Amino acid sequence: VGDKVMVLARSGLWQEVVNVPASQTFLMPEGMSFEEAAALLVNYITAYMILFDFGNLRPNQSVLIHMAAGGVGTAAIQLCKTVENVTVFGTASASKHDSLKESGVAHPIDYRTMDYAEEVRKISPKGVDIVLDPLGGSDTSKAFNLLKPMGKLITYGVANLLTGQKKNFMAMAKTWWNQFSINALQLLHHNKAVCGYHLGYMVEEYELVGGVVAKLVNLYSQGKIKPKIDSVWPFDQVADAMRQMQEKKNVGKVILVPEAPKEESKKEEN
Repeated sequence: VGDKVMVLARSGLWQEVVNVPASQTFLMPEGMSFEEAAALLVNYITAYMILFDFGNLRPNQSVLIHMAAGGVGTAAIQLCKTVENVTVFGTASASKHDSLKESGVAHPIDYRTMDYAEEVRKISPKGVDIVLDPLGGSDTSKAFNLLKPMGKLITYGVANLLTGQKKNFMAMAKTWWNQFSINALQLLHHNKAVCGYHLGYMVEEYELVGGVVAKLVNLYSQGKIKPKIDSVWPFDQVADAMRQMQEKKNVGKVILVPEAPKEESKKEEN
């Protein structure tokens, strides 16, 4: 009772009071804010397991991170920096490139005006060792083709399905039609790996996830990782918070809190 904890749950966290099993809670490290705690678990567990458990990231390798300015993207960039001499390629809109360079992306690519696969090949003709794929559809095929021999593609989302505020059935059909498909025999000839990751189906794996959280807390305490907060929104501005992401304005994590921060409330009163 009274412990400050981070919580992992598949859904139902956009509310003032949450009830979860004790096994899905983790002690917050000293000096961590609640906003940082809210931004840590999902993004950093995902990035860590993709890069290290599936990706087997090692010194002198290269990684392509899509949506590099988002929550998982910023976590992955920081985790890449914990390994010696890792070259990071990151796709994001041009307005975010300076921020990405500061955070450790060697080669930011504007996916809106350039073919990111061509840009990667210009710098690294053989491709990259690891691709983090949250996009799905035809981008998964591009990712596979960008892998070096012994490279690894980890797919963990289908962001191409989301094109705006409403469901776009044409976009869904197109993404489904273009979805990457390969059989085991074809993989033999490529010397590449394809992995799928979904943290939502991992919450029952208490020992596995708990071990990752322990490593992340240790990295946080050493100052090697720090959740990047883009903005904090009270519950009554949830539509604005969602718009911040839909319009791709965020650099880092968009956080919801039950009430407006006290400083802002005081300013409004004055």
